[in-house]
Amino acid sequence: MQAPPGPSVRDRSRARRLAAPLLTAGVVGALTVALHYRDPHVDGSWGACPTKLLTGLDCPGCGGLRAVNDLTNLDLAAAASSNLLFVLAIPLVLGVWIAWVRRSWRGEGRVLAVARPQRWAIALLVVAMAFAVVRNLPVGGWLAA
Repeated sequence: MQAPPGPSVRDRSRARRLAAPLLTAGVVGALTVALHYRDPHVDGSWGACPTKLLTGLDCPGCGGLRAVNDLTNLDLAAAASSNLLFVLAIPLVLGVWIAWVRRSWRGEGRVLAVARPQRWAIALLVVAMAFAVVRNLPVGGWLAA
């Protein structure tokens, strides 16, 4: 016997629908404030990257914490120097979050109405891996954290 279907997305209150994107924004905001006050440029202040420790290579995320700290200090050049991929991804992530809020506000089901989300995920993974490879080559040394 099948359980009866739960309430549709539209049936939930607007406050409940907006809870997840707003909670996400709150957590990201709190972490951003923490990164502003506890400088990740100081060795060991936030731990170390396991990939960097084990292999000596910079992963796609290496320098991301420093980039956030630099952005909170309004230093875009230093942020780009810390992790260019992260800085370039911020408008994309912000756009996805805004779409999530808009769709939650309207009561629409999916976070993003994109065709073939698996292809987007694969494309983003390929870009991140290509960035990681290039930043660890001599020619891409300027991309290294």
